[in-house]
Amino acid sequence: MKRMLAPSILSADFKVLGEQIRTTSENGAEYLHFDVMDGMFVPSISFGMPVLKSIQGVSSQVMDVHLMVMDPIRYVEAFHEAGADFLTVHLEACEDIQAVLDKIHAYGMKAGVSIKPATPVESLLPILDQVEMFLIMSVEPGFGGQAFIPESLDKIKTLRAMLDEKGLNANIEVDGGIYHSNVKDVLDAGANVIVAGSAVFKGSIGENVNGFMEILRAYE
Repeated sequence: MKRMLAPSILSADFKVLGEQIRTTSENGAEYLHFDVMDGMFVPSISFGMPVLKSIQGVSSQVMDVHLMVMDPIRYVEAFHEAGADFLTVHLEACEDIQAVLDKIHAYGMKAGVSIKPATPVESLLPILDQVEMFLIMSVEPGFGGQAFIPESLDKIKTLRAMLDEKGLNANIEVDGGIYHSNVKDVLDAGANVIVAGSAVFKGSIGENVNGFMEILRAYE
């Protein structure tokens, strides 16, 4: 399974956002992670559809949108129109997860489902075969710069075993506290899409992305 880097623009410098996005793409990052926070499901507020729409055409990266919002079914159509390729919702935020997944697929997007650190990975069992990507939060959602929660590795291993048992090839994405120093642990546990914010955008973006890509390519 291919390993991919998804730089999180939550950590980018918005004064030069387009330039920074292009740098991540030119150095091998195939995804771009876009965190949407509503101040209700999580305490913070970030950005939404207009910002996503404004970066269309800056690069050919996969637009990986993570909705940390209550009742996300309300926004499926709008994020499709804004250019989302993957639309990931939180299991904890959905009244009817099946209806949300059906709507995401009806608009031609790939569906992702995320869980918070306290949510058991077994709660994903009923939808294992209906989702293209599962996102394991390795920090509490809502704030950047937190330390990686070590217990997340067990959740990744369990989820990968659950998928393997059913012969499913869904992506496992991991978000929170991932750096060059610990990304191998995350990959070894079974993840294949790595979200990194400050580890990409603080310092030399090109060097940071290249460092991640060198590690990821070693698994191919």
